[in-house]
Amino acid sequence: MSHIVILGAGLGGTIMAYEMKEKLRPQDRLTVVNQGSTYSFVPSNPWVAVGWRERNDIAVDLAPVLARRGIEFRPEGARRVHPKESRIELNDGSFLDYDYLVIATGPDLAFDEVSGLGPEAHTQSICQVDHAEQTRVAFDALVKAPGPIVVGAAQGASCFGPAYEFAFILDTALRNAKKRDQVPMTFVTPEPYIGHLGLDGVGDTKGLLEGALRERHIKWITNARVVKVEAGRMTVEEVDQDGTVKATHDLPFAFSMILPAFRGVPAVAGIEGLTNPRGFIVIDRHQRNPAYPNVFGIGVCVAIRPVGKTPLPVGVPKTGFMIESMVTATVENIAALLRGEQPRAVATWNAVCLADFGDEGIAFVAQPQIPPRNVNWSSQGKWVHAAKVGFEKYFLHKVRQGKAGTFYENLTLDLLGIRKLKDIHLEPTE
Repeated sequence: MSHIVILGAGLGGTIMAYEMKEKLRPQDRLTVVNQGSTYSFVPSNPWVAVGWRERNDIAVDLAPVLARRGIEFRPEGARRVHPKESRIELNDGSFLDYDYLVIATGPDLAFDEVSGLGPEAHTQSICQVDHAEQTRVAFDALVKAPGPIVVGAAQGASCFGPAYEFAFILDTALRNAKKRDQVPMTFVTPEPYIGHLGLDGVGDTKGLLEGALRERHIKWITNARVVKVEAGRMTVEEVDQDGTVKATHDLPFAFSMILPAFRGVPAVAGIEGLTNPRGFIVIDRHQRNPAYPNVFGIGVCVAIRPVGKTPLPVGVPKTGFMIESMVTATVENIAALLRGEQPRAVATWNAVCLADFGDEGIAFVAQPQIPPRNVNWSSQGKWVHAAKVGFEKYFLHKVRQGKAGTFYENLTLDLLGIRKLKDIHLEPTE
């Protein structure tokens, strides 16, 4: 008998549990460890933040779903992983031993790396549903008393799509409220150019996003370092290609949402051999940690090198389709180990993204996500908003039903009307 533990029940951890269950032998155990029992569909947080969704619309209580599937669940959360002993210390002081561990924790949000940043200080966030609900309160106040908006991402961020999405959703929501004419907007980003996205662009994301910002009268500052945030005021340094300060901007705001940089969660941070200096899980081609071969990593918590050199730190995003690819490969590789075979599955890390603007949007496909690519495509239209709404409903239905399957592969590519992209490949046996 083998005991497989999945640490984290976000997008990656939840579908990992469903797919892994399908591959286990009758005598094997599967346990999910998470802080709390609620799964929340993070891509819908921007809609929550402007009142287009409520928490209950995008949340699932995982405890009964996992119980129906015969998957054990520990909602206490993890205090510390002890990979040398193959055990996890839980927040209630108990320990959980494992034969194989899949780390799918998502990130720790590094608001503290910029003075005054974050929902406990002076800016809003859409990273968690709690943050999104707090942002909605601030948005409602903005509608009652309009003023300038500063939105975007801090240096070191790696998830730029939601920053662009939220800027455009704010624009749409304010137009619907007949208040857009009273709200100047500025988009700030450490990207070297608009539409870089941590991927050196995909298709014509530069032209499409620049055009969308111009059309909506949103000014922007690239190569932007957020120095500090005070009540109603943000100091931003714009740097040259060599990193020297070209200009300093003093930006007043009545409302601001800035995505932070990510780092590894405290339960794994600083474990030699397991994580890099930022606390992200080090993995090989098979999603496996080289120092601890019974530990795997999937999702936002894994370490990926940046795409090229940039004047300011710009991370690589881990999109839902990419995470799903990691999940499928990891499931296949653990199943192989249970059979006494060696891992052979390699995630292709293709990227499919639907960036919603509230009334239209931009879609892009990168195959693979890291350039050079075989497919490098992007497109804009009202159909993207409809596709994202449809995908939200489909994905949450599958999570509530506890269904295994490659969600992005099955639906998103059909909506895009393009051919299926093979999710993993198997290395030849020796």
